[in-house]
Amino acid sequence: MARDVGNHFLWNILAEDLADRLSCTTRNFEKCLLIGPLTSQADMIIGAKAADITCLPLADEDRLEVEQGDFDLILSAGTLDSVNDLPGALVQIRRALRPDGLFLGAMFGAGTLASLKKAMMLADGARAMPHIHPQVELRSAADLLARAGFAMQVADKVGADVRYSDWRRLVNDLRDAGIGNCLAGPRAYLGRGYVQQLDAAWGSLMDVEGKVSERFEFLHLSGWAPSPDQPKAAPRGSGKVSLAALLDKSGKL
Repeated sequence: MARDVGNHFLWNILAEDLADRLSCTTRNFEKCLLIGPLTSQADMIIGAKAADITCLPLADEDRLEVEQGDFDLILSAGTLDSVNDLPGALVQIRRALRPDGLFLGAMFGAGTLASLKKAMMLADGARAMPHIHPQVELRSAADLLARAGFAMQVADKVGADVRYSDWRRLVNDLRDAGIGNCLAGPRAYLGRGYVQQLDAAWGSLMDVEGKVSERFEFLHLSGWAPSPDQPKAAPRGSGKVSLAALLDKSGKL
């Protein structure tokens, strides 16, 4: 039986947050597409918000094999940070939405695994090597939503800190969640002494309780497929619009 990585504690945090965000809408949807490891938690996330749910546990969003305009709700959780072409993936998702359809996305963003990165840089010494694939900044994510053609784009982030006494436990958690370095190409040989070097580097980051706090940044994206009857953006400087207001589609805002 395949491991259900979608029930790992990191994905549980993300699933609960997505469920809360979707519940902010008073609108129900006809046809939903859920992409990523959280498909096993589809009922909890979506509930009665969509009558028909299609789940794709594994999918390349930048080569999404679905019909154009086939869904009025698309959720992509946990995979967008590792696709080859993020701008292309967002365009594909937007095209798969019907006019006035909603997209909710979530992924690990910049700032995630800051402690592990620092420990590895210390262990690498003068020969710094890439161990973790690049992560998206919040501002860049908001810009990408606009470039992909979404209306009423919102990007924000939620952080979680987890304390570890050993970097091995952290790495095991990443593997158990199905998260790893997705950089292409051969990996350099780290040398026999690397584990001891990483032990020492990790130890240098420990607090008085012998633990290191690791950060996970969950980047959340939302946007609507353009539709002629949508409200127009407020003039610049006229005030901010809250996430809840943008997600509340009752009465077309």
